[in-house]
This record gives sequence, structure tokens and C-alpha cells, in this order.
Amino acid sequence: MTARSRLSVSAVSSWRWTLDEDLAFWAEAGIDHVGLSFRKLYEAGLDASVRRVLDQGVRVSNVVELGWSDLDDPTTWPEHRERLLAAVEVAAAVGSSGGCCLVLTTGPAGRLDWDEAADALAELLGPVRVAAVADDVPLTIEPTGPLRLDLSFVTTVRDGVDLADRLGVGVCVEVNSCFAERGLLDTVHDAGGVVEHVQVSDFVIGSLCTPDRAVPGDGDIPLARILEGLDAAGYRGAYELEMVGPRIEEEGYASAITRGVAALDRILGSLPSR
Repeated sequence: MTARSRLSVSAVSSWRWTLDEDLAFWAEAGIDHVGLSFRKLYEAGLDASVRRVLDQGVRVSNVVELGWSDLDDPTTWPEHRERLLAAVEVAAAVGSSGGCCLVLTTGPAGRLDWDEAADALAELLGPVRVAAVADDVPLTIEPTGPLRLDLSFVTTVRDGVDLADRLGVGVCVEVNSCFAERGLLDTVHDAGGVVEHVQVSDFVIGSLCTPDRAVPGDGDIPLARILEGLDAAGYRGAYELEMVGPRIEEEGYASAITRGVAALDRILGSLPSR
């Protein structure tokens, strides 16, 4: 697979659009490699959504945006676990022509310390991991920025790799959250292939809100250096354009995604062949 064919567009980049609107735009824009929002699939009906995605013939890199439960409150786990099990089935169905991963955040730790939260997550995900292995769907944990402790207790790729090793899952490198992390590329290089997915957007230093992602090239992240480093470290998966926040809303989804695809395509096209 060439570098440019690895470019995927996330349905999260069109946050307020429905699945119908996403599919129509992807067809019009010639986008044939996508990441799916489980929320949008669920709202449109899972069985019908899977059929529509398959009928459109797009390749699916991942399914994301699954909600979460409170790790310090086991009474919230069963409903969330059932949602994840349903998402595994969806990922297996839409990924049948090339495979896709299931990207999730851990949920908040609440009153638990880091290791206690990791143990709780392992227990919550136990049946989900069994189902994912059976269906050949890589479970993938996305570390978040430290301002999003409502989503995750894992706020660095380094800790994400540790958690992945502990749980036997993969890691999603969300570049917007980790681009300033010390030793990022060394961490990825030493991770032994645990990185399953990469999400790409830009960030304008000085912003004090989150999420506030920008179109690649509009901000300050050294994207070419980071993506080249990820490739050099052995990553061979998708580079997914995932943009959300006020800049994207103000510009409009169609314009922001079109510019983002063009910018990310230029970056990927410049990467050394490996």
C-alpha cells in the first residue's frame, strides 16, 4: 500500500453531519478510505448502516467514538461493554475487505489511581477483547491530552504503550494530543509494533480551548517530521484526518476536509518509500 493510499478521512471531521451526509460528501469528493463514527452508525441503525457502508465500497480504517463508562463504578460497565461488543461486530463487518481497528478511550479513572484504573479497564474489556480477537479486530486505546481526563486517564503515548502491553491491545497515536511529548518517536520505535492507528490534525499554539484542532498546515505541529518518524519506526497503517473544534465548524466541513485531504496528501507523498 502506497503512502497516499493510507490517507483516511474520519467521520468525526464532520461532527454534526449524519451518516447520510457523510456518505454523500465522500462520494462527491471521491473519498474512498474512511474512519467511521459508531455514534452515527448507531443513530442510523447498525444493520442498515453496515449495509450502506459496504454498498458504497469505501475502505474502512477504523471505527471510533464509542462513549465510555466510569471505571470506579462497575455498575456503569455492562451497558458500555455491550456497546463495545456491538462495535466489534460492526468493525468486523465493514473491515472484511481490508480490516479495521476499533479505537476507544479508557473512560475516566474517578477515584482510582492509574494502576487501579488499568486493572478496572482490563476487567471491563475482558469479554470485548475475546470477541475482538475472534473477529480479528484490533482493539486500540487512544491517549488523550491532559485536559480530557473526562475521557481517559492515559494522557501520553508512553503510558498508552504501557497500558497496551498490560492489556494486550494496540495504541492510537493522536498527533494533536502528543506532538510535544518528550521522546515520542523513540517511544513508538521501542513499542514493538503496538501502534495500530494514527490520527492527524494541526494545532495553533496559543489556543486555550479543547478540542481546537486545525487543518494540517494551518498550525504549528511539525507533521512531516512526525509522520516520517512514525514510518521510520515501522508504522504501516492508516493516517486518518480527524479534525474537530471551532475552527472546523467556522470554516465548514466540506472546505476543511477538502483542504485537509490535499495537505495530508502532500505530506504523505513526500515521505520516503519504505
